[in-house]
Amino acid sequence: MTSTALSPLTTAPQLEPANFLNLLIVDDERSIREACREVAQALGFNAYAADSAEHAYRMLESQAFDAVLLDLHLPGAGGLDALRRIKERRPDAIVIVVTGYGTVQSAVQAMKNGAYDYVTKPFSVDELKLLLERVASHLKLKSENRMLREKVKSKQGFGGIVGRAPEMEKLYRIIAKAANSAHPVLILGESGTGKEMVARSIHYSGPFRDKPFIPVDCGSLVPTLIESELFGYVKGAFTGANQSKDGLMAMAEGGTIFLDEVGELPVDLQAKMLRAIQEKEIRPVGSTRRVPINVRILAATNRDLEQAVMQGTFRRDLYFRLNVLSLRIPPLRERRQDIPLLIAHFMERMVRTSGQEKMLSDDALKALLAYDWPGNVRELENCLERAYAFTSGPLIHSTDLPHEIAKVPVPESSNGNGHGNGNGNGHARIIPIAELEKQTILNAIAELNGDKLQAARLLGIGKTTLYRKLKDYSLQTE
Repeated sequence: MTSTALSPLTTAPQLEPANFLNLLIVDDERSIREACREVAQALGFNAYAADSAEHAYRMLESQAFDAVLLDLHLPGAGGLDALRRIKERRPDAIVIVVTGYGTVQSAVQAMKNGAYDYVTKPFSVDELKLLLERVASHLKLKSENRMLREKVKSKQGFGGIVGRAPEMEKLYRIIAKAANSAHPVLILGESGTGKEMVARSIHYSGPFRDKPFIPVDCGSLVPTLIESELFGYVKGAFTGANQSKDGLMAMAEGGTIFLDEVGELPVDLQAKMLRAIQEKEIRPVGSTRRVPINVRILAATNRDLEQAVMQGTFRRDLYFRLNVLSLRIPPLRERRQDIPLLIAHFMERMVRTSGQEKMLSDDALKALLAYDWPGNVRELENCLERAYAFTSGPLIHSTDLPHEIAKVPVPESSNGNGHGNGNGNGHARIIPIAELEKQTILNAIAELNGDKLQAARLLGIGKTTLYRKLKDYSLQTE
């Protein structure tokens, strides 16, 4: 039967707009509308009702709804067509379809067309309550992901580098100084820490920003061709040199040349590189004429150059020439508190690229936090890209992560004080989950200028739990 659509319950407590979710119930049976609205209101939803598809369309035009409970068998409207039109008007809204017993196939088809879930008539109050609780949890997680992405935009460090750990703040200060200097800079860091990104930040934040930035991967160049690639060559210098060609150092004129993995340069070429830096001139292969250059030198390596100097595989004078100013990028395991920010940063980029929004489950996030990341930020990025590509649903679980990450057990403190015992087994810097939880809570409170209630809401824990944990940390709770 049909009846006049009901307005929101006037007897319900009025909630602030940021604290409630709008639900539209579309059903032609008054008793079902009333029952659904009563359950939804008890869960904190602001519940509206419509008795027809056309009425629902009009309401969708004037009101923002987070979720829609849609009967697939409305008079005069095809259920799948109604679903399509609702998703066109509110593509972000979660739609739960209601279907009769024995017609589950239509609900399955609706889910293929964008519905979040379905429930069959007749359904119990408990069944509806569990479904709406799951919807609320999903919307809350979605909102928190969005807020975290917005926070990433406002909390990115120098030159767009993501990270707010104390180690990164120190790095930003050094980058700022290096950006306004013309001296060579040696960038040290493990593979995957972002050495080229730091080099680009130095270049594009300083007076050379309008000039070329030329990266050179010294480890990937063919040894016999490195000299001609860097310094250029003249016509006839060797077989196949049919015309003269400028080298990469000449192409960087007035700007910056970035020598990535400089420790891989052959020793004989290191002498020529030293002369180029000292004399500010190069000699193309096959030429007797020297060409003046004006370039800023940035170099990076994951090798221990001091040890290489002692072993005779790297020239001492070149090392000192490059090491006028040096900076070290901390590995990801030394700044675990930045992992959530990095995850949000990468997943936001994947949303823009794929047009699909996915979220991490609690078990997946715990696995990512517990892993040691030997490949650093690059490995984290590749891991998330893989999980995003191969996960069919909207939620990424730990089982969707690479095996070596998913299998890592939750680290435990070896001496009861939250830190490793430094016994030489390579895991002395592992941080227990309890310590990460403490850091997360304290960081959230700091970011929200001490607002503990808001921090509890964003963290998904009760205020009583938050205050108890702060008491456990021996901190004031006023």
